[in-house]
Amino acid sequence: MSTLSFESLCLRDDDCPSPDQPRGEEDEFDSDLESDEIEESNKDTSVAEVYLQACKLVGVVPVSYFIRNLDSSTMTLTHHGLGPLGSKALAIALVTDMHINTLELANNHIQAEGAKYIVEMLRANFTIQHLDLSNNSLKSAGAEHVAKMLLDNISLKSMKLSGNKFTDDDAKYFADSFLINSRIKELDLSHNAFCGKGGEHLGQMIANNEGLEVLDLSWNHLRMKGAVALSAGLKVNMMLKHLDVSWNGFGNEGALAMGEALKFNSTLVHLNLGNNRLTNEGVGMLCRGLEFNDTLRVLLLAYNSITVEGALALVNVVKNTPRTALEEINLSNVLVNENFVHLLEVTCQEHPGLDVQYGGVGGFIAKKPPKRVDPMKIIQDYLDQRKLRLWDFFRKIDKDGTMRVPVADFRKAVQQSSIPLDRYQIEELIQRLDRDRTGMVDYRGLADTRKQMMRDHRRQLRKVESRQKKEKQKSDRILKTFQKAVEAVTPHGSIVMSPGAAKEDSGGPQHFSATPLSSWHHIVMSNSSRYSVTNLSNEHVHLPMLGGSPSYRPTTSLAMRSYSQPNLLDDSPCFTPGKSISAQGIRSDPEMSHSKLSPTANPLTRSRPALNAKKPEGKAKTKKVKKKKTKKQEEKGSKNPNQTVK
Repeated sequence: MSTLSFESLCLRDDDCPSPDQPRGEEDEFDSDLESDEIEESNKDTSVAEVYLQACKLVGVVPVSYFIRNLDSSTMTLTHHGLGPLGSKALAIALVTDMHINTLELANNHIQAEGAKYIVEMLRANFTIQHLDLSNNSLKSAGAEHVAKMLLDNISLKSMKLSGNKFTDDDAKYFADSFLINSRIKELDLSHNAFCGKGGEHLGQMIANNEGLEVLDLSWNHLRMKGAVALSAGLKVNMMLKHLDVSWNGFGNEGALAMGEALKFNSTLVHLNLGNNRLTNEGVGMLCRGLEFNDTLRVLLLAYNSITVEGALALVNVVKNTPRTALEEINLSNVLVNENFVHLLEVTCQEHPGLDVQYGGVGGFIAKKPPKRVDPMKIIQDYLDQRKLRLWDFFRKIDKDGTMRVPVADFRKAVQQSSIPLDRYQIEELIQRLDRDRTGMVDYRGLADTRKQMMRDHRRQLRKVESRQKKEKQKSDRILKTFQKAVEAVTPHGSIVMSPGAAKEDSGGPQHFSATPLSSWHHIVMSNSSRYSVTNLSNEHVHLPMLGGSPSYRPTTSLAMRSYSQPNLLDDSPCFTPGKSISAQGIRSDPEMSHSKLSPTANPLTRSRPALNAKKPEGKAKTKKVKKKKTKKQEEKGSKNPNQTVK
């Protein structure tokens, strides 16, 4: 087998055609093909050599799979144990690679140090579009490096950062970076540790981002406030199509907030709320939003505490909402009954595309056992209907007038009357009236039993009212929190800063330089005889530019971000005097706007309107009132001269 070498690629003098010799089109075409093949093979070989030399300098074992698949567009290096140094050698080799557009580095324990090398490589490599860094224990330092890269990156379209032990503070990094980056369409942040505060930052990210279409936040701890804040961001989002928040513990509170968000969201197509502790009550709250939504197609609610009642509510929403777009509802763990199957068949006739997945037929609606009514309450209601007193009822039984009757006579009288009491209720009442087993029932015991019944009834009513009041207060509190979260994440309240204009304090995260990785690449390149490194600097390697244009910094369109630009100039053609500028992050002040628009406005002219003619009129009126009072006092003094003398 012949090997490629630098000498074999050089043209000899005999092979070079003379300038005067004519050249045919066919020969020229063949030479172009050969030169392209030579350049391509030379490039592939060079990347492999750079990687081998980088591994030697770093001190790691090369990955043979990487060398064998350099011509593939997808590089899958999961479970290869790269570590920080292995990822460093890999990043050195990928600086100039132009083939790989998908790089999968999951489960390699590269940590924050390795993430830093990969991030530096992405500052020079514009070919990679899909990056997977899942389960690499990046933690907070790695989240900071990745977020810094996202501020300037223009090539990545999807990122997987699952299982990297990110916390609430790390969510702030992603919220800030995705406020600017609108090129990434898919983001996976599942299996992390985002809680309430993290949910607020993620809600801010969802509200302000204009590029994300697929977001996976499953297996986090987004509950209560976190779930409400996330739903608030979804309410104002205009791009997200696929949202996975399964295994988070939303609860009925989160379902209420999500239902409110679905009333206004018009882009979400796929929603996964599986295993979120939802009950039939939460499903009912979710259905309130589904009644107004006409875009959601897939709703996954598997592994929640939902019974046939919740399933019936969902199908009824589809049946009673003609404009609904729901095509798939997943209730795979719910056992339904025949009524549900019949209702589903009727609904599918009106919505042929509907597919509802359920666990099987055999479920039932849990009926609460009938509450046993107090027999004394039944007697009291019977007397109230006939406008009788308890004494009248007992006097008919007590024919001797001793205020005491035998138990047998009392039982017989109650059975012969028209009081709706069964045999068990009568025996229960007798046991309460004859606790000492004396065989007699007296009127005092009957009256005391009625008083106790009335006290218990009032106590039960207070409990029911208190429970209903607490539930209403809880719902109002959640809705109030949801509204505050919506106001907090609304884009018009934020100020968008470009990456170049952003100034961070000394305590915040700083941009790191791409010098270390470029220096390593320069060392490896200088050791190879196939490259010329005269144009490379030992201190800094400039990033390659696309088409010779200067470095590109992504900015949002003016039409989409006009509401959030800070401090617009006064002489801007878009500025109109009549409009308030409070929506642009500046507090509206009529006096300030007058002073800016009026050419003669100055501190003196602004203070003059206060000196108007209305103020003296007010003083004059008060003087007149005082004069009237003095006249009245004089009249009173003239009528009562004795009092004035005293």
